Amino acid sequence: MSDSLKTYKAKRNFDVTPEPAEGGEEGGENLSFVIQKHWASRLHYDFRLELDGTMKSWAVPKGPSYDTHDKRMAVHVEDHPISYNAFEGTIPEKQYGAGKVIIWDKGTWHPLDDARKGYQAGNLKFELRGHKMHGRWALVRMKGRGEKQEPWLLIKEKDEYARPAAEFSVVDELPDSVKKLGMPKAEKKGRGAAATPAAPAAAAPSAVAPAEKTALPATLAPELATLVDKPPANPEDWLFEIKFDGYRILARVDGKDIKLFTRNGNDWTHKLKPLHAALAKMKLPRGWYDGEIVVHDENGRPDFGLLQQSFDNERTNDIVYFVFDAPYLDGYDLRSVPLVQRRELLAAVMASHEAGTVRLSAQLEALPEEMVAAACKMGLEGIIGKRRDSGYTSRRSGDWIKLKCGQRQEFVIGGYTDPQGARTGIGSLLLGTYDKGSKDGKLHYAGNVGSGFNEASLSALKAKLDKLAADESPFAPTRAIAKKAHWVKPTLVAEVSFGEWTRSGSVRHAVFQGLRKDKPPRMITREQPAHVEDLAYAEPEKPARKRAKASADGRANSSADGSAISSAKGSGGGSAKGGTPGGGPGGAPAALHGTLPDTLKVTNPDRVIDAESGTTKIALVRYYALVGELMMAHLKARPVSLVRAPAGVGGELFFQKHADVSKMPGLMHLGQDLDPEHPPMLAVKSVEGLLSAAQWNVVEIHTQNAVARSYEKPNRMIFDLDPGKGVDWPAIQEAAELMRAFLDQLGLPAFLKTSGGKGLHVVVPIKPAYDWDTVKSFSKAVVEHMAATLPDRFALKSGPKNRVGKIFIDYLRNGRGATTVCAWSARTRPGLGISVPVRWDELSHLKGGDHWTVATVHSRLDEGNAPWDGYDGAAKSIGAAMKELGFVAD
Repeated sequence: MSDSLKTYKAKRNFDVTPEPAEGGEEGGENLSFVIQKHWASRLHYDFRLELDGTMKSWAVPKGPSYDTHDKRMAVHVEDHPISYNAFEGTIPEKQYGAGKVIIWDKGTWHPLDDARKGYQAGNLKFELRGHKMHGRWALVRMKGRGEKQEPWLLIKEKDEYARPAAEFSVVDELPDSVKKLGMPKAEKKGRGAAATPAAPAAAAPSAVAPAEKTALPATLAPELATLVDKPPANPEDWLFEIKFDGYRILARVDGKDIKLFTRNGNDWTHKLKPLHAALAKMKLPRGWYDGEIVVHDENGRPDFGLLQQSFDNERTNDIVYFVFDAPYLDGYDLRSVPLVQRRELLAAVMASHEAGTVRLSAQLEALPEEMVAAACKMGLEGIIGKRRDSGYTSRRSGDWIKLKCGQRQEFVIGGYTDPQGARTGIGSLLLGTYDKGSKDGKLHYAGNVGSGFNEASLSALKAKLDKLAADESPFAPTRAIAKKAHWVKPTLVAEVSFGEWTRSGSVRHAVFQGLRKDKPPRMITREQPAHVEDLAYAEPEKPARKRAKASADGRANSSADGSAISSAKGSGGGSAKGGTPGGGPGGAPAALHGTLPDTLKVTNPDRVIDAESGTTKIALVRYYALVGELMMAHLKARPVSLVRAPAGVGGELFFQKHADVSKMPGLMHLGQDLDPEHPPMLAVKSVEGLLSAAQWNVVEIHTQNAVARSYEKPNRMIFDLDPGKGVDWPAIQEAAELMRAFLDQLGLPAFLKTSGGKGLHVVVPIKPAYDWDTVKSFSKAVVEHMAATLPDRFALKSGPKNRVGKIFIDYLRNGRGATTVCAWSARTRPGLGISVPVRWDELSHLKGGDHWTVATVHSRLDEGNAPWDGYDGAAKSIGAAMKELGFVAD
């Protein structure tokens, strides 16, 4: 071993580097592997296999790919000690391999042939069983051309785990460390990072203790999950699955007698005839099968709205049934059997019988935080966690937990308000919940929802509400409800996502997702997240003969307030409809990281453009695909300037007002008459233009204050709150409120967005009636007034020496040709902050001008452009404001 590590030791100074010098316990029959993500001079992945007492090592620049067509370069490097498998940290500057290292994946590897002969021959084939890496792989040595280090190729073999690169990128979608996770379980894992486990070799209920033979009960109440505020500290003790966006369905299969029940025991067999036929064709063993029905959108993502439409139109052929548990199977009561064993039994059954419309729910393998982030990016609601050794209990249990991307639950509709402006049907729905244990029988007001509708849903809702009209309010007495509300009988249940609860018990930033038909109104209560540490371990249900007999409707063991796994569309659900700035929430585009067109060729995709976050060029391109439709609402017809960063954050920047767009689809030239003395200005005409720009190393996109059709008369003003040295964040928040108050005094509307940097932008839509010089001069007069009124807080001059401890309100953004970073644009700053529209009542919750970044944008997509609702209709002429200020135009 010492000879094998000679080169490794010679390259390192162990008095300086935290890397281990030697040591480590050999794995015996279970040979270990580790993949370390390494930000050295450039990002790469160190792939290491235990063999003969050391870790044979390869540097893989692009990381592994599940696509069998991808042949990833793997440069053979020196052997490392086995103890290196546990190394995660930072190698200091001027040391060999200087940079950050994380344990990206770990597990065991299993040679398919003689490992030593394969290694020597340069043709090593093996199976990986890790948290992220699964299935068969090959390392093949290439013929060298005089290189100092041998070139090999890392190739995915064809098996059930292989996936096309366009569908799944394991390095992009699962980027984080697995150091906190234990070694993967010995059983074979599912396809990629989220797939169905392989069926166990031997699985029979009769061989599993404490399964007991029993008759199949006529009814069954499901186990329900508890909402928690954070992932468990011991994730290795939990099994994680996708939180589906549909209806909970329990299937009772007794030969040809197949029935389908909702979570409340309602028989929906007649509503689900295609699913009933599919189950009958599968000839499953007798049992109770627990799962969720969903309808996928065109991008393969569950869509609650489409599921609702399938029932409304009586077209249920597209429904897919994901089965995740079997409390009764093949004549045995499995409720006291640990979950992992129930899943093994279920997997064995599904492997033999699985149909296209009936599938086994995927088991996820990664850190819970990473899985939640990936789910949010995909537009899902979150994930479900289940204790591996727990039994099945017919009530809400701490053994099943929900981890959500955002807040979302059901509410009872108790009334509505009239529409305003050009809107038809209704203005907003009045929402309520019932209190647990309350005897007053009244709904308790929980706020309203006026977003998330289209013309069709408004019309359909109005028709339903008209049939439920009531003379009296169903709500408990409150002053919070508008006096002109229309009351309805509280029989409709709405699914609503929202930002937060106010102190008075109302929802904020609510978005309507659809109506639910599987939950009775009286069971709708406010869902309170529990602390995961406080969840008590639930004893498994006793076998049927030892339990009280269930009631006929199957609800004897349900909690009164129980609800199914929430069938929510999730963060950013639906297609990407950015709207206009103020045209409603955009939501998230269809695919994770955004969908890239086949015609787009991204050069140097793995080049790191921001060392702080580790963001690569391809990740930035995908970010702009993700927010493209939202961003287009702020770009339409506006001249733009592009900030290019070929060397990444910290390198030289190029500010491009003009460019050749012939090879950049989606970018266009505006008419020469807008600026006759210069080359034509640029504009972005489609999302493809954003991707073309990002491929051209553009990081920031800035816009002017006028649109092309009336370029000489700007239609907005921008006040950029730019803090000087020594100004803390609360002072910037206060400055924004003062700015808003003064603009309100002048009769001008004000909209807010983060800058993506240190400050905030206050945006004022105006009617295009005055020229550039007048608008700029007026904006300067506004700033002069602010600085004169509060000289200890605001500086009039922009120089750094003039604003130490003060905030410069930059009015220069309002001059002809001047630009401001566009909403949703990234910034060329460490961390890649982004500029995001926000509501004024969110200001106090912001942590900085870079509150959101490229890496965390998924947490904001559900809001989209909704914070600027009403922007288009808010513009006012500045004439009256000029008079109020005493400003006289030249």
